[in-house]
Amino acid sequence: MSTSSPHQSGLTLIELIVFIVVVSVGVVGILSVMNVTVRYSADPMVRKQALALADSIMEEILLKAYSDPDGVSGESTRDLFDDVEDYNGKSNAVFTDLPNELSPYLIAIGVAPHTLAGVAAKKVTVSVTHGAESISLTGYRASY
Repeated sequence: MSTSSPHQSGLTLIELIVFIVVVSVGVVGILSVMNVTVRYSADPMVRKQALALADSIMEEILLKAYSDPDGVSGESTRDLFDDVEDYNGKSNAVFTDLPNELSPYLIAIGVAPHTLAGVAAKKVTVSVTHGAESISLTGYRASY
């Protein structure tokens, strides 16, 4: 009679612990990558909103006349602004009709004389800042 013991298959306790440690390290790595991704996922939206705001303000300014049509400079409210120069040095205080969601965005506008190929122009710079993100657009309004 032969007394051979049947071959047992399965995992030992040490193999199971090693498996749990390896899987845990992998899960921690994946979760840390996801954490970084989620943390910065709003940045493109902030940039896009800042760009859209700067673009709309730039368009509003460049649609105004190059020089003051009524001869009165320094109009006090945005409704009365009739030329590009009226926006110089203005900020959020002028844009009272913006939605509340855009209130964290800081607006700064600068208008300076400039010459483009011998043509008198005004260089308009609109900067919109939100936290560390800053978008700056530059446009020109020529006297033609």
